[in-house]
Amino acid sequence: MNPRGYILFVAAAALAACQPAVPDSGRGVGFDDNFRAQQAAREAALAGGGIPAPAQVTASPLGAPIEGSAEATAAQTRAILDATRPAASAGLGANAATNSGATPLDASPSNPPPAIVNSAGISNENNFDAVSGQRSIDADAARLANNRSQYAVVQPEALPERTDSGPNIVAYALQTKHAPGTQIYRRIGLNKQAKFARACAEFNIPDQAQIEFLSRGGPERDRAGMDPDGDGFACAWDPTPFRRAAQG
Repeated sequence: MNPRGYILFVAAAALAACQPAVPDSGRGVGFDDNFRAQQAAREAALAGGGIPAPAQVTASPLGAPIEGSAEATAAQTRAILDATRPAASAGLGANAATNSGATPLDASPSNPPPAIVNSAGISNENNFDAVSGQRSIDADAARLANNRSQYAVVQPEALPERTDSGPNIVAYALQTKHAPGTQIYRRIGLNKQAKFARACAEFNIPDQAQIEFLSRGGPERDRAGMDPDGDGFACAWDPTPFRRAAQG
């Protein structure tokens, strides 16, 4: 044998030694001799009547229910219902002392309905049965006639005219046509803005400032410095709302 053939023979023998044995597929997977022995023992026990008898069931009561279990919750619920159920001698709702001072009401369908109390302050004039038992139709007609005879009709009167002689800013707004900020009157003097801020600070709303401005010689004269731009409107007073109201 040449060296090359010898080497190939040795390699083939090594591979054959490393290859695992193939199991017998005819026996089935997992069905070894131990399983067959157990199966034969089971069949022998069944054939010879070797089935074990069932365990005896006792009716002895169990211990206390475990806290948080369904049995414990049911027991607590029964205890609460027993304590709150109205009874003659016990129970949390049995008498007025344990029910906020009020006698408990037994709400049952067999109880009669509560009586309807007619308050003295509610009129029953629309109830014909009630009124017919109190007075006749003639008496009712006489009562209506008496009430109608006491009606007093108040005639409307004209609104009184204003008696004050002060400036009317509404009339002044409607008499003017120019826009605010348009100079109409000449203003001279120093520190106009300082005088303007000091004079207008005395009034809460521009309407009051305009009335004072007109009563002191405005719009031609501005002694207090309330109209530095000379448009005839003091302290940023705006006649536009009055003009719009008159047009609408």
